[in-house]
Amino acid sequence: MIQKTPLTELLNIKHPIIMAPMFLVSNVAMLKAGMESGIAACVPALNYRTIEELKAAIIELKAAKVPGGAFGINLIVNKSNLKYPAQLEAACELGVDFIITSLGSPRQVIEAAKPKGIKVFCDVVDLAYAKKVEEMGCDALVAVNNEAGGHRGDATPEALIKELNENCAIPVITAGGVSNKADLERAMSYGAVGASIGSPFIASEEAPVSQEYKQACVDYGAKDIVMTQKISGTPCTVINTPYVQKIGTKQTWIEKILNKNKKLKKWVKMIRFAKGMRDTTKAAQGATYKTVWVAGPSIEETTAIEPVKTIIQRFISETQS
Repeated sequence: MIQKTPLTELLNIKHPIIMAPMFLVSNVAMLKAGMESGIAACVPALNYRTIEELKAAIIELKAAKVPGGAFGINLIVNKSNLKYPAQLEAACELGVDFIITSLGSPRQVIEAAKPKGIKVFCDVVDLAYAKKVEEMGCDALVAVNNEAGGHRGDATPEALIKELNENCAIPVITAGGVSNKADLERAMSYGAVGASIGSPFIASEEAPVSQEYKQACVDYGAKDIVMTQKISGTPCTVINTPYVQKIGTKQTWIEKILNKNKKLKKWVKMIRFAKGMRDTTKAAQGATYKTVWVAGPSIEETTAIEPVKTIIQRFISETQS
């Protein structure tokens, strides 16, 4: 039986689960359903094109919040996110339960959010960065391992959780490779206080992505997840569709040369990232022959397109009081 953990206590939630923020996938309907089932749920701020849309979503989620549930936003905290300052201001002004930071220093978030009572969790892939964010004052570490979807870490869940627990004094939340209750309990036996779970929720009825994307998460499994450099230049996990097989997952020799050129590298990366985001957006919103669907190995246990509530039961069904 999974008992109360530092994660359930930090967020006043019933179950030690965060519905992970997923670019293009997470939406208000999914977060509401998650909160109603007693978990925390998070949405990337970048899923909203304008600050006004983000504020409207936060207001709607606050109105829908129920005891035992919590909601937060995910912030990309580096210079590539031009909306970051305004997104942080909106979160602090309107009041979210927690913020998950990614891809940069969380110092500004911690300094702005914690006085407001907002918890700050930081994505980390190694001990060195974990120590830095702990010293800055974050509340918990989101340990992104080598089974995570999207941009993942290099360490196994067991190795990363244990290393962080042995060297850090704040809670560790695992991210990656949790597809069912047994996976969750295994991660917690390593020392995790809970899990951030994303890919299983892509095939939810509430998700705004195409039926083809959802069905792919049903039809494919862990063995069909591959790493590609074709989206942003940074390795990212995708479903190994016929189109992905056709274009390959490695950089071409021309791309490698351009990426090594100090003067051109920045611009090449920006162009590649912009094109990759356009391609994944099109794939998420409607099937084309150029289909690139981001997902992680935890789609292994996805056997049908189901409501969020039903998916959550896969992780907690035997733990309910």
